[in-house]
Amino acid sequence: MVFNIDLKELQSKLWAENLTQAKEIQNKLKKKIQIFPLTKEPTVIAGVDASFLKDYVIAVASFFFFPELIHIENTHSIEKAKFPYIPGFLSFREGLSIISALNKSKYKPDLIIFDGQGIAHPRGFGIASHLGVILNLPTIGCAKSRLVGSYLEPPLQRGGYSSLIYNNEKVGIVLRTKKNAKPLFVSPGHLIDIESSKKVILSSTTNYRIPEPLRLADRLSKELRKKLL
Repeated sequence: MVFNIDLKELQSKLWAENLTQAKEIQNKLKKKIQIFPLTKEPTVIAGVDASFLKDYVIAVASFFFFPELIHIENTHSIEKAKFPYIPGFLSFREGLSIISALNKSKYKPDLIIFDGQGIAHPRGFGIASHLGVILNLPTIGCAKSRLVGSYLEPPLQRGGYSSLIYNNEKVGIVLRTKKNAKPLFVSPGHLIDIESSKKVILSSTTNYRIPEPLRLADRLSKELRKKLL
């Protein structure tokens, strides 16, 4: 296991059994978020995503050498969900399964990209921030839809972007990763800033608008769900 994390201990100390506990945990861990430029270019990055089948979470982590984008490994975990679906509290439903999938790899990623939000979140603490703080790793939220904030439509060319503003603060960007394609909503999670997040996401995309590590993790989680069905 690359992460020295006891999942049972993690569940008992950091995961919530109800909404009140979830809010308390978010408020406590939010104070630990650090947003600053990436201090070192990552060598290994991972994209994580999850699918759901009834009460089970199917989490997949896809690992790549960076910036070459050479795929090196996939891991997955299937766990029973221990928290209901509540908007804004996704990490309490998916988080344990995602950490379990990451823990099965022989690689420790230098950075993780999440299909979700970082600080562009109603409480400033999306799944990328939550797990970034717990794992003490740089993390980026890269979502296909907006959760909070207002923005102007970014330029249509690849690399075009506009600011995502929430409560009069810039919490992320709306980034066009492919010409004329729908933009992505990118926000830092932990140990990285907006500009560094933009560079990593653009460097992780090729022929598709979704970064390759996320695109593969999403596809594999859906394939596993289909097999289980």
